[in-house]
Amino acid sequence: MTVVHPFLRYVAIGDSLTEGIGDPGPAGGHRGWADRFAEILAGSQPGLTYANLAVRGKTSGQIKADQLGAALALRPDLVTVTAGMNDVVRRRYDPEAVAANIEEMFTRLTAAGAHVATMTFPDLGTISPVARRVRPRIVDLNARLRVVAARHGVDVLDLFPHPFTADPRLWSDDRLHASPAGHARISAGMAHTFGVPGHEDWSEPLPARTPVPALKALCADVRWAVDHVGPWVWRRLRGHVPGDGFTAKRPVPRPVAVRQAG
Repeated sequence: MTVVHPFLRYVAIGDSLTEGIGDPGPAGGHRGWADRFAEILAGSQPGLTYANLAVRGKTSGQIKADQLGAALALRPDLVTVTAGMNDVVRRRYDPEAVAANIEEMFTRLTAAGAHVATMTFPDLGTISPVARRVRPRIVDLNARLRVVAARHGVDVLDLFPHPFTADPRLWSDDRLHASPAGHARISAGMAHTFGVPGHEDWSEPLPARTPVPALKALCADVRWAVDHVGPWVWRRLRGHVPGDGFTAKRPVPRPVAVRQAG
């Protein structure tokens, strides 16, 4: 749906994707697609203020419990919601509960008068063995997201159908978080979803890359497992939960400095 941009207060809630993990900020910390999207919006609405309440590692239930009320208290006219991936990768996964958590967030935000947008999750099974194992869950969650979004008039950036979203160049070394180029693509896709001119090419495939020899690809998979999967499993065994001790990077709406694309 094309939307004329009338927004003055944008609040983003969610997990590491919306916090911006994988996209280092120019002054430290993380930038991410939501920051980039806010900058795009501010380009045509200089009075826009923006808050980002997202925290890495949070499940849909934690986002609903910890971020929804805070977002409502800020009285936003635009909210983006990303939730569910940290539920999907857990051993005990309840798809109906996750969908219910997301729908409650949509219900309360739209009832408060906010325009709401979300996105489906891309198919990372081609680059991440971990994602390959949970691919059926991702497909199911995306289907549920589309249904509840349609029920509440929530805009959806549908990433899953686009093969380019599984290009390794759009993902960090951990193969779970978007790279700076990936975050830029997501922000452009969200801008296109809102009818912001100049982002029609957001889904264009990347230039062809040189095929990777099988042995080199295998070595990369082994290195990825050692550097990322092993430490992740060890932290889980020790009871460490991603996001513990972290707080929202931008809890108060502030004006947005418009940066050059990149």
